[in-house]
Amino acid sequence: MSFQRFLATSAAVMLVLVFLAACAETELLVQGAKQLSRMLDGDEKPAKIPSQPVPAGYKLGNPYVVAGIRYFPHFDAHYNVTGIASWYGEPFHGRKTANGERYDMNELTAAHKTMPMPSTVRVTNLENGRVLVLRVNDRGPFVNGRVIDISRRGAQLLGFYRKGTAKVRVEFIEFAPLTVVAKAPGREAEDDGIAAGDQPGRRMSADEVMEARSEPLEYRPDIESQ
Repeated sequence: MSFQRFLATSAAVMLVLVFLAACAETELLVQGAKQLSRMLDGDEKPAKIPSQPVPAGYKLGNPYVVAGIRYFPHFDAHYNVTGIASWYGEPFHGRKTANGERYDMNELTAAHKTMPMPSTVRVTNLENGRVLVLRVNDRGPFVNGRVIDISRRGAQLLGFYRKGTAKVRVEFIEFAPLTVVAKAPGREAEDDGIAAGDQPGRRMSADEVMEARSEPLEYRPDIESQ
């Protein structure tokens, strides 16, 4: 009789343990679902990605917020990402970039949401095979699914100026020089080509770059907390 009571007690304990385990697992799933929902709604801060050291003189910046979404700038020497590229031009021509340079839509530059500035990247248009090396000196694009925003000239040379976007692969190559090329006066670029009047420019010093006049021409999302 005592043995039967032992078996009954053991069975009851096992049932209780199974029930508690099921409850704990259910609670874990519920909490995970709630956390994922908060992240998708922009209420939960995503984990900060570890960053490698950045040399002196280069800008990484603190986490910042655009349109309610928090971004964490970081350096990844092995950065190699496939996604959608877009381009920006006339409305932002002459504006100051995120690292203090002057945006020139006729130069081979780009904007990235988290990469150190200035950086050199290799961009491959996976739709036509064209490859271009660009200088990252700005932040953006702040549109879901897009990995890089390219200058107008860059879009022309990569062959998606008229289309507006293209599927690309973006690879970090190295840190770019802390000077930029100042173009000599020339004609505007034509369609998908290079302006015939373009001439080689000279290198500007970092001080000249920082002192270049830059006035915003149109609205661009504000970057907060950087």
